[in-house]
Amino acid sequence: MNKLIACLMLAAMLSSCSDLLEEKPKSLASENFYNTAAEAKAAVNAIYGPMRSDGGVGINYPAQLEGLADYGNSRGTQTPVSLYQGLDNTNINRVGSIWTSFYQSIRNANLVISNVPKGTAMTDAEKASFVAEAKYLRALTYFAMVRNWAGVPLRTEENMTIADVPRASVADVYALILADALEAEQNLPDNPGEIGRPTKWAAKTLLSEVYLYQEDWASAAARAREVIDSKKYALVEVAVAEDFQKIYGPEVVTTSEEIFYFKFSRQQGFGLVSYAHRKIGPYNYYGPGGVYAQYTDSVTNSVIRNWDFKDLRKPHILYNVDIGLGATSMLFRKYRDPLATAGAGNDYPWYRYADLLLFHAEADARAAKGVTAGALESLNKVHRRAYGLNSNAVSATDFKLTDFPTLASFIDKVVQERGYETMYEGKRWNDLKRLGIAKQRILEVKNIVIAEKHMLWPIPNSELLYNKAISASEQNPGY
Repeated sequence: MNKLIACLMLAAMLSSCSDLLEEKPKSLASENFYNTAAEAKAAVNAIYGPMRSDGGVGINYPAQLEGLADYGNSRGTQTPVSLYQGLDNTNINRVGSIWTSFYQSIRNANLVISNVPKGTAMTDAEKASFVAEAKYLRALTYFAMVRNWAGVPLRTEENMTIADVPRASVADVYALILADALEAEQNLPDNPGEIGRPTKWAAKTLLSEVYLYQEDWASAAARAREVIDSKKYALVEVAVAEDFQKIYGPEVVTTSEEIFYFKFSRQQGFGLVSYAHRKIGPYNYYGPGGVYAQYTDSVTNSVIRNWDFKDLRKPHILYNVDIGLGATSMLFRKYRDPLATAGAGNDYPWYRYADLLLFHAEADARAAKGVTAGALESLNKVHRRAYGLNSNAVSATDFKLTDFPTLASFIDKVVQERGYETMYEGKRWNDLKRLGIAKQRILEVKNIVIAEKHMLWPIPNSELLYNKAISASEQNPGY
């Protein structure tokens, strides 16, 4: 009931935002609309809509990424994704819808950034907070885009009325991401005004991951350490596999682990669909049915085969079911909602405290050029919880400094742990690319040589046709 109430409140905010943004501006000039805190809040709410839609994290974005992970495969119309040779027209269109949804959110963020500072009936602190939220979401969106397309057109409040915007360099995209995230860090609140809104700690978490991509290990470690030392977050403790539903279940409103999530509910148009691909035979993990577009195998996939069943994450996420591919095939059930009637009520965990701890483990060790006690403890906290143990107490499952004779051996363990911890969260593929091991891992696990074109998504034809500042020759390689 609490989940329902919270999500209905968010749905009401977003739907009212839609009314305000789509109807009122028809009769009101912008200088008459962004004046009050209520109007500014409605405009900020509009940023979330496209990112949460089916074209964004609601379906296409995580589904396209999950087919690329080393621990699974795609099937049906998504089969070409996990063949790593390039996308067919169906999946190119899906990628195009992600591009469109992301830029719609960026446009709505730009409107807030441009107009809210001119408001006449808000305090300076209110204005700064609304702009910071918009910049956080813009940074988050561009961060997703640069990792999957490389350089993209930088549409900001400065050029949002210009159709023809050239493709920026990767360095320039990251410069904007960092500038936005740093401002968000300064002006977002210490605690969320409402569940689902970012805080300065969410900004620090974003910065920690961005700095990992920049190989600025010291800055990545420092931001992660600030979040840890704040004591704002804690891992949700578990004793049995089903206890993970206290993190991922459809009725969960929020947890001590939530840093920044996209919130969903069972209400029509506000439900999560991408992870609801599992209703077959006696199993009912998604009310409307689903299509189980991703699968894995407990024998042929070495990531799954070598994963200890005493690790409670494994039985929570995976279950054996023959979908016509043999008795050892497995489906994913991390996000399950048997009572869903349209979309599921599970939230999308963009950043959990477990993510932050593993960012810290890697960055702190890399910055020190060796395994530190702090890095080891961050890794062990996640590992202990996975085995149903107190995450804050020394245990028999703990890794020890002597287990890692080299920095590389420690990083390998962090990467393995993050793969298990974030399975089916749409994060693994970009992790493998950042670490420069994507091609190696897929060859080792799936015996497939990845075509270079599959390392990035194609820029949609709609952008190439519409934007005269980008020529066809600037398309990503192979498309």
